[in-house]
This record gives sequence, structure tokens and C-alpha cells, in this order.
Amino acid sequence: MASDITEYLRETVARGGSDLHLSAWAPACVRISGNIQPLEDLTLDPNSVRDLILDTLTETQRATLEQELELDYALQVEGVGRFRGNVHIARGNIEAAFRFISQEIPELDHLGHHESVARFCTLRSGLILITGITGSGKSTTMASMIKRISETRSGVIITLEDPIEFIFQHGSCLIKQREIGDDTRTFPRALRQAMRQDPDVIVVSELRDLDTIRIALSAAETGHLVLATLHTPDAPQTIDRLVDVFPADQQPQIVAQLSSALEGIISQRLIPRADGQGRILASEVLVPGHGIRNCIRERKLEQILGLMEIGTRDGNRTIDHSIEELLAARLITREAAIFNCRERKSFEAPPKEPKKNKSIWT
Repeated sequence: MASDITEYLRETVARGGSDLHLSAWAPACVRISGNIQPLEDLTLDPNSVRDLILDTLTETQRATLEQELELDYALQVEGVGRFRGNVHIARGNIEAAFRFISQEIPELDHLGHHESVARFCTLRSGLILITGITGSGKSTTMASMIKRISETRSGVIITLEDPIEFIFQHGSCLIKQREIGDDTRTFPRALRQAMRQDPDVIVVSELRDLDTIRIALSAAETGHLVLATLHTPDAPQTIDRLVDVFPADQQPQIVAQLSSALEGIISQRLIPRADGQGRILASEVLVPGHGIRNCIRERKLEQILGLMEIGTRDGNRTIDHSIEELLAARLITREAAIFNCRERKSFEAPPKEPKKNKSIWT
């Protein structure tokens, strides 16, 4: 067993892992290219796991864990890097997961996104949502977009994060990073205050509740560019989720705001590469034109997918279109395509001739 958690975190990074898991009655495990692997044969008992985790917490963080029974925080390990930690209780035992956050923010063009995503960075107002399941690369896409914006315009970017992951440097934009818990109390309160801090761009690490969504929509309507993430699998379900958070009597107003303020949705997932060397990005991009805005306003969300399929000139792109390109380039297997696609029938035909696709995801 490692004498302290630093050894496990260092080994996680050395093996190219994305996450370290510490659980009672299991060996320390690392996620590599989407798969969980043990770091050693030794099984950790509950007390060993507890000690490893608590050694990383401040007294304030320990008090929060005791009160809330879970904790999100950032951990900087000298000589290793930065991690996003989540401590939680499972069957009465303290356990944790640590996500490695590379501080080398990739260029947006190297992620493998559709060109529409770069165009989102040129907008001066509106709501841009980056969605996907946990571990789908949302934070990396967000960081790359912030980097692109900060390098191509002058202004103030305010980020509201829980916890802070990537560290940005001031450039042609001032970038103010605020962490929930340490720099401000809650997302809604921080978002209200951000409106008074002369922002050009407001970044919300996650839209978690009704108040945060409401204020984010208002900010997007009043001349600010708002970037936020959401845990939803695709563009149509993202819209449905945003509206359904609100009581029925408030939904008509929210639908009206969303139909005018929404400027784009990026829904992404990482798929294992056919050569076994890491994962590659597949993404769905919604760029709302007149027809899609009407569908949102009238709650005809079932029609959005069809409008996206015929709206490729506007920059729309479905997840199946993205997966089809990856399969044609032989970058993913047919099994992976079928597992991740929306319509299985689309992938029964033989693959097309290979196409080039660049991606930094591993």
C-alpha cells in the first residue's frame, strides 16, 4: 500500500490514467482509456482508505464532509499535477474519486469538434451549452473555448466553478476564476453578483438547479455570452431537461427565454479507438435557426432532430453523422458505433473510404 495518496496519484498520471478510485475492500484502481484497472494487488481496508483521503482535506473541508456526507474539491500535488476530487460515503465507508486535470489546455481545433464550435467563440451574447455524461470531456472543451475567446478578444471573463479545474492566465482578457465554497457561497448568488462585475463572458461549470438556470438565461438575454455544462446525452434532451426543471406554470416563460437566448448546444462523448490507443471524440452540435427556435417555443421537441439533419449548412450536426465519419475513417469499430449511435440501422452498411480526423483525446 502507498504511504500517502501522492504515490497513487503519481502512478495514475504515469500510466496515462484519467481517474483514481479509492474504495473500501478493493485495490486502488485507475481508469485508462475508459477501462478500470487495479494499480496493485493489495486490497485496501476502510481505515486505510479513510486515512489516505482525509490527509488531503483541510479542517474546513472535513467539517463540510461531515455535515454534507460528500465533498467536491481541487487538489494540487507538487510534481504531479492538479486533480478534481469527490469524497463520498458508500455503505458507511469514506471513498473517493480523483480526476486528473491536465493544465495544458489544448487548442480548440485539436479536439476534433465541428467548425461550428469555433464559431460559437465569436458570439457576443447568448447561451452555449456543453453537455454529455461524466467523463465525456466537457471540461476540456469548455477550457479550450475559454482559451480561444481570451486570445481573440478584449474583455472580462468570469468563471464560477466547483471546484476550479484548469488555471487560466490573464491575456487580452481578464479572467476571474471563483470557486464555490471558497470564493463565494452558491452558484445562484455568484451568478447574480457576476452581473455587477462588468463581465463580457460568464462561465458556469454546471447548471445544477432552477435558480442557476433562470439567472443564466437572464444573463444571456441581457448581452452576455454564457457558457455552461449540463449532464444530458444529446441536444433535444438538453432542451427538455432545462424546461422540465421548472414548475408547469413557469415553463411558458422559460421556453420563450430559451428559444431566443440559446445560441448552441454541443453534446459530446468519447468512444474507444479501433486501434486501442485511447478514445476519440464524437459530438452533436445544435445551431438554432428560425425553425428550431419555433420548435422550442412551441414545445415540439420531437421535430428538432429532423431540422438538425436538414440544417447542416447552418452548422448543425447529429451524433450519428459524427459517428458515421469516424467509422468511415476506420477510427472506431462498428460495435462501438452501434453502441454509441442514436439509430442502429444507419450502421448496417459497409464502412466508407477513410477520412482524416484529428483528435487529442486519449
